[in-house]
Amino acid sequence: MRLSFFAGLCLLIAATFPALAAIDTSAEHGLLMDATTGQVLWQKDGLTPMPPASMSKLMTLELLFQRLKDGRMKLTDTLPVSERAWRTQGSKMFVELGARIPVESLIRGIIIQSGNDACIVVAEAMGGTVEGFVDLMNKRAKQLGLDQSHFVNPDGLPDPPGQLMSALDLAKLSRHLINDYPQYYHYFSEKSFVWHNITQPNRDLVLESLPGADGLKTGHIDVSGYGITISAKRGNTRFILVLNGLRYPQYHNDYFPNIKRSEEAGRIMEMAFREFRTYPVFTTNQVVGTVPVIEGKDGTVPVTPAKPVSVTMQVDSHAGLKTQLKPDPNLKAPIAQGQKVGVVVITAPDFPALSVPVYAAQSEGRANIFSRMWAKMFSHKK
Repeated sequence: MRLSFFAGLCLLIAATFPALAAIDTSAEHGLLMDATTGQVLWQKDGLTPMPPASMSKLMTLELLFQRLKDGRMKLTDTLPVSERAWRTQGSKMFVELGARIPVESLIRGIIIQSGNDACIVVAEAMGGTVEGFVDLMNKRAKQLGLDQSHFVNPDGLPDPPGQLMSALDLAKLSRHLINDYPQYYHYFSEKSFVWHNITQPNRDLVLESLPGADGLKTGHIDVSGYGITISAKRGNTRFILVLNGLRYPQYHNDYFPNIKRSEEAGRIMEMAFREFRTYPVFTTNQVVGTVPVIEGKDGTVPVTPAKPVSVTMQVDSHAGLKTQLKPDPNLKAPIAQGQKVGVVVITAPDFPALSVPVYAAQSEGRANIFSRMWAKMFSHKK
């Protein structure tokens, strides 16, 4: 069964994705998401598959967290280091050939040090081979509804080519990690890790500069440019931001691009907290209207959303918020309590229309034969 990232809370379905003019970035791809509702608040080419570089390590971590959560693995388990893992290039945790490394240390090595070698250790332990683990990644991506993702390795390196994720999929995956694995999410906010007597700082410098920031992952390969997936929470509001395709000239100080990437992500996230608010629309069990029922005893039935509904939008948009009840066509008695009978469409200026399913607040029985005959006669005369 495919898991839905947009169900279970406000059940909001975006008809279109907004492109907020106030947010401008040199990134080739970008997307801002409300972590609570799953609403996409802004995007720039956010549905186009792109090389995610090391941000794809979030998928490797998801599979690992899943097995920790269901008990198939423990943080104290140790995994062996093969020659393939030891020889893996790029960013490294510096695993030792033939060693056995605790799972918890591998998690830190993947998140903080972006260790490609640590990813290979995990992949071989969980999939039997790296290739077997990649099959698990693609199968799990389908289960999670990551429709613009395809994996060819567990680390995001450009060889072999073909690793792709959209900004939307990275945001969905991040939201899943935050909501479904809260017991492991704290690793993303750690700022440094020491392994093999080598101290490496977290490349996510937003953790140092943005209040409320607590993850998640950076990435860089030549073909994709610089990317970052971050999340920050202030009060009850949490946003997720994905940027990729930031291009910076090569400086003798390799730390410069990390600073610029983090500054850009922090700037946009600050704007999000300043410009967006979450507004309640419907309360629990609130009747939002009635819909007609053909051959119904009363002819109509009151409707309500399944859960309280809130929407996140720009402050300037809220004054123009409107709702419109749209019944499902040709509803015919009997109608059971709790049966879906239509949607409420929420609109506002500079805001994508959102459709909220509504359900019968009570049952509606079928009218007796005489009432049905009378109704038919009346409708024919009309």
